[in-house]
Amino acid sequence: MEKKLVALTFDDGPSDTMSDLVMDQLEKYNIPATFFLIGEQITPERIRVIERELSLGCEIENHSWTHSDMTKFTKEQMRDEISRTSEIITSVTGREPVFFRPPYICVNDDMFDVIDLTFICGIGSEDWISDTTPEHRAQKTFEGMRDGALVLLHDFEGNFNTVKALDIIVPELLEQGYEFVTLEQLFLRKGIDPRKADRVLFTYTDQQGQ
Repeated sequence: MEKKLVALTFDDGPSDTMSDLVMDQLEKYNIPATFFLIGEQITPERIRVIERELSLGCEIENHSWTHSDMTKFTKEQMRDEISRTSEIITSVTGREPVFFRPPYICVNDDMFDVIDLTFICGIGSEDWISDTTPEHRAQKTFEGMRDGALVLLHDFEGNFNTVKALDIIVPELLEQGYEFVTLEQLFLRKGIDPRKADRVLFTYTDQQGQ
């Protein structure tokens, strides 16, 4: 029987401390993840964060340059947000991003028209709300879990409860027979070329949209 697959994804990095704490957890369980980076946060001092992510077999993707509601932008501003972020990621990793997670999951037709990346959503755990407990975050993740799932988490500064939630989420999913993979691996293992996928929001590899 084929293993069930799941991809953990983390938005809003790289951060000075929280990204490392998340990676400590990934290293502890020997699993990879995918990080959606904000371009303007990729400073020279944080290059070592990205290098560590790569050393752990993680994947780096595009989360825009400024983390703004891009539905309020012109098409040219949209292109700039994406191209600047992809260029700096490529310069550090040697790999062009394939996926894009829209800030706040706000999208419109203009974004789909001009952004040549596969749009990704994910199972939300409400981990951007500061007072949600690790247990709540884990439970929200489990409620949406199934084979081929994408999990949406955050590694912004101060998000300690998500780090703690990983100690609940990861062992439970391993016990249930899930294999953790990067986002591109997930798509390819499910027989979908992400570079040719429809540019809609994916929450699961077998279902477009939400």
